[in-house]
Amino acid sequence: MTSPAHSTQSVFSLRRLRVGIAALMTAALTACGGGGEIGVDPPSTAVFVTNPRALPAEYFARQAVAYGPYRDNLGPRSPASVVTSANIEQDMRLLEAGNFRLVRIFDSGDKVARQTLDVIVDNGLDIKIQLGAFMGGFRFELNPVRVQEIQDANMAELERAIALANDPKYRDVILAVSVGNENIVDFSADRNTPEVMAGYIKYVRDRITQPVTTDDNFQVFSNPLPQVVVNEIDFVAIHAYPAIDTEFPTSPLYWDWKQLSVPEGPARATAMMDASIVELKKQYQASRDALNSVGLSQMPIAITETGWKARITGDQAFRAHPVNQKMYYDRLQQWRQESLMSGNGPVNIFYFEAFDEPWKQNDDGWGLFNVQRQPRYVVQNLYPSLQPENAALTDADAVYFIPPVITAPFAGNAFTLYSDAPGTALVTGYNLDAFGGNTASRSVDRTSFAPDGGSESLRITPSPADYGWGLLYNPQVARTTQNLAAFATVNAWINTTYPGRIEIGVSTLDVDGNGQEAFVQIGNGEYGYCNTGAWCRVSIPLSAFRAKNAKIDFRLVLNPFYIADRYSFTGKPLNSGITTPINIDGIGWSR
Repeated sequence: MTSPAHSTQSVFSLRRLRVGIAALMTAALTACGGGGEIGVDPPSTAVFVTNPRALPAEYFARQAVAYGPYRDNLGPRSPASVVTSANIEQDMRLLEAGNFRLVRIFDSGDKVARQTLDVIVDNGLDIKIQLGAFMGGFRFELNPVRVQEIQDANMAELERAIALANDPKYRDVILAVSVGNENIVDFSADRNTPEVMAGYIKYVRDRITQPVTTDDNFQVFSNPLPQVVVNEIDFVAIHAYPAIDTEFPTSPLYWDWKQLSVPEGPARATAMMDASIVELKKQYQASRDALNSVGLSQMPIAITETGWKARITGDQAFRAHPVNQKMYYDRLQQWRQESLMSGNGPVNIFYFEAFDEPWKQNDDGWGLFNVQRQPRYVVQNLYPSLQPENAALTDADAVYFIPPVITAPFAGNAFTLYSDAPGTALVTGYNLDAFGGNTASRSVDRTSFAPDGGSESLRITPSPADYGWGLLYNPQVARTTQNLAAFATVNAWINTTYPGRIEIGVSTLDVDGNGQEAFVQIGNGEYGYCNTGAWCRVSIPLSAFRAKNAKIDFRLVLNPFYIADRYSFTGKPLNSGITTPINIDGIGWSR
């Protein structure tokens, strides 16, 4: 319980912090009227924490992992997302059994933080916590009402973090507190100025006894350092993801993950994973050098997020794999042990993350466990009594880069997938398959056909899932591509009264071997489409697909035609359930 004196001081400090934040926002908004840049940070003088709090020995010694409990598709920003203490207990017992006894959580709310702490304390589990305080961002928010809402939510979260850190029930379990998560780095979705974050950090640090930091990308803690932030923290907490850096070839952080100088085979996989740790060490060293340059060679650095995906959920072909995840993890552990022995590396490394979380969608797949709590290859030896995700894997299954083969340009003026027009040559080697989750059917219709000289068409009858439906021409041999770069348009005759928009799409590989999709949403009168019950010729230029996804490479066409209605992309509510038939004919590409 908070004493009355402390309560009065908290209210006064809360008001003072809000006044400071409001002044910063006023200055930023004024700058925009005078030709300045919104959110420019004024220079600051380095006055570093004179008595930094030491991290406890347990923080160094315990195996560390980041934890999110969300097993559904909703995630932390949805009030409807359910997190139960029974599920948290299952998770904590799994982590304790695998010797993961230092757990980072990302907020201080009742749903996750308090429930997790209660599970640990009430069950006598040997687990310690790095507590988080989630901070919303308003650096570029121009609506004063919304700014105030975010500030109020942030202050409420800070008070929750303070209360948990000071609660006698939890005080010994919480080893450190992190105020914010990737709030300063330029790609943040919740971005704040360093001054605002420094105010938040100081507000918490003045009211608790544990060491305090803020988690952010390593670039934030490289030169130039945000001095106002470093002034207020006891240790630096950095995120570094060499795996993600490989997805951006124009980035200065891009490194040679392909290792083409090494022969194809296991040696190339080993070379890639060795290079990934070299890059991680380089990123750590950038932060170490920056701190050393201002006389903070004794300030500890923890890597509080790094990991490797076990499955492809974005542009990670030839990288994301359970065996490669284990190779990265094993190299992390070797470096951690070397650092503990020498004192010349991070004080700990938090692996990201414990369990997959479906709400992250294209940023999922990092878990040591999948969402069903099956151990992946990386940790399956720690859980011999559990059914692993894939018991058949061996070290030899590690993936490595194999360059896509660009074939000779397709000959002829037309690349036709479906037509019964006399004399039309059809390409072979494709199946017309339904998207996962729907059973859109197709049949030959000889009562309605396009005016192209034939006497039949394909009749598509959607049987949609909640998201919608779709069909695609899929190569019968996986990853078979066609070089169609010399073509100009994707075409089809369509006859329907289907309401609203539909989608036409294509997919290709890119030069890194990743699959790239592009869908064009078309409504009545666009690209020749009509939904009036007449036959209309749809013709979409390749430039329209490239405008949707610049990574599309028409030299490596994988799926040459999609027809779909994904409701969230065509403006329909989920579960719309539209089953209006669509007749289609003359599907193909032309020059």
